[in-house]
Amino acid sequence: MYGLRYWIRCVWVSLCVLSVCLADGQDEGRAEEFLSKGGHTNNWAVLVSTSRFWFNYRHMANTLGMYRTVKRLGIPDSQIILMLADDIACNPRNVLPASIFNSASRSLDLYGPSIEVDYRGYEVTVENFIRLLTGRHEEGVPKSKRLGSDERSNVLVYMTGHGGDEFLKFQDSEEISAWDLADAFAQMWEKKRYHELLFMTDTCQANTLYTHFYSPNILATGSSAIGESSYSHHADADIGVAVIDRYTYYNLEFLEKVERGGRETLGELFEGYTWERIHSTAGVRTEGFARNVDKVRITDFFGGDVGVEVGVPEGFNAGEGGGEIRVNESEVPSRWTSVTKLNVGKPVLFQPGDEQGVLDTPKWAAAMRRGRKSIALLH
Repeated sequence: MYGLRYWIRCVWVSLCVLSVCLADGQDEGRAEEFLSKGGHTNNWAVLVSTSRFWFNYRHMANTLGMYRTVKRLGIPDSQIILMLADDIACNPRNVLPASIFNSASRSLDLYGPSIEVDYRGYEVTVENFIRLLTGRHEEGVPKSKRLGSDERSNVLVYMTGHGGDEFLKFQDSEEISAWDLADAFAQMWEKKRYHELLFMTDTCQANTLYTHFYSPNILATGSSAIGESSYSHHADADIGVAVIDRYTYYNLEFLEKVERGGRETLGELFEGYTWERIHSTAGVRTEGFARNVDKVRITDFFGGDVGVEVGVPEGFNAGEGGGEIRVNESEVPSRWTSVTKLNVGKPVLFQPGDEQGVLDTPKWAAAMRRGRKSIALLH
């Protein structure tokens, strides 16, 4: 005779199997919908400070503040392209050497040991920026200086500096125009270098930079309308210059409250773009962007919590209905665990605490993508 503990375990296992069966149809639909729509599976960020010289301290601080935020929310350095003049931290006028702050409180040094600058000094040019977006690099450019996005990538492009009506200056020596940007993004779309793209710019007359965009799936926002300046938020009396711009300040203030996997949306972020805060008319362009911004999560662009497509090992036979697949930890957010003994015959629902090395979230599904030998892990 079996003991009471055995029968309790049998009942518990039966209930778990029943819950999986009930949810199987729903999760299969979610999996197929995700795959058929080609939802994004990875995030990239291109962060550019187009200014140089000490009095433009705030532009570098703007960019480093955004850099810190996207890293905190899960985008790895390998998928962030950082472009800086990088002439501030060790400038002779910096009374706080090798440090950069975006607040007079100096509570956080943005120029820490983990910063990775990909384009530095005079490498920050219009030509290099356009080559980066379009993938038209000269021979010998290392992988670290390339945007490795594809048709399943959500890309954030953040730019800050001095601009005007339909142009943005690069280091006081050249300009990029609104048409240059529009054409570069068009090439990206034709070459399948993004799934969705968020363009964000903090400069005078910033909204004019996205007036000529004509490619699909681009969401754009800027700090000021035509004829308006973009203002700094505050200065540090000891440093002697402004340390952050108003538009970027309030973006970062909102983003600081977001955690990995957070449910906050871009619509909520945009609601905070008021004249009282920014002192200019911040704009949002949704034309050609398929989704409602009230449904777009902040982490869809600023974070790394996404579905991940994992290739099936060579020689793996899906017809066997099972097999061992391990996920490279560098390819997934840190809060995930590895996945082993994954059945690929049909979508499988995973629950926290499963003995199979399950993803640490309430519900996940895995499905075989038809026509391609790969596994898709869906949130």
